[in-house]
Amino acid sequence: MADQDDNLERLMQQSLAGDQRAYALLLQETARLLRPFLSKRLSMADEVEDLLQEILISVHKARHTYDGNRPFRPWLYAIARFRLQDHLRTHYSDQLRHAVDFDELEEFLHDPVTESVMSYESISGEVDKLPEKQATILRLLHQDGYTAREVAEKIGMTESAVKVAAHRAYKVLRTKLER
Repeated sequence: MADQDDNLERLMQQSLAGDQRAYALLLQETARLLRPFLSKRLSMADEVEDLLQEILISVHKARHTYDGNRPFRPWLYAIARFRLQDHLRTHYSDQLRHAVDFDELEEFLHDPVTESVMSYESISGEVDKLPEKQATILRLLHQDGYTAREVAEKIGMTESAVKVAAHRAYKVLRTKLER
């Protein structure tokens, strides 16, 4: 890697001195170096190539700012990161601009999306079909608002027996209502 850095720095210094062949080689090496960097951060191959071209143009425009006494890669990656951030900022702002407003979406929905196919009456009808003890427990818990302990005291069961009976009743109701 140190050899590659030395090579890139040497190519940059030669290109700054006017060597066009060194400059073309530097751009090729830069593209080869940055393509995996961009591929990890962008999902579309054409986005990678477009952004890579923008970065190479930025390198070209900013080449006079390169300090030959410093390593080339940090300078290059700083430019690449700035271009990537600009690209992502533009990309996401475009997505927000084209996003559907939920207020507008409600106009296209004909039926309420939160409406349940189950009504209180359908659930109550199924509760009435349960064994009497389970139906009583569910009514006391959900219609009258008693706790499991209070239900247990009212009907002479233990609290855990009430919870087990309620659990079994829920299981039966779930099976019947999912059909």
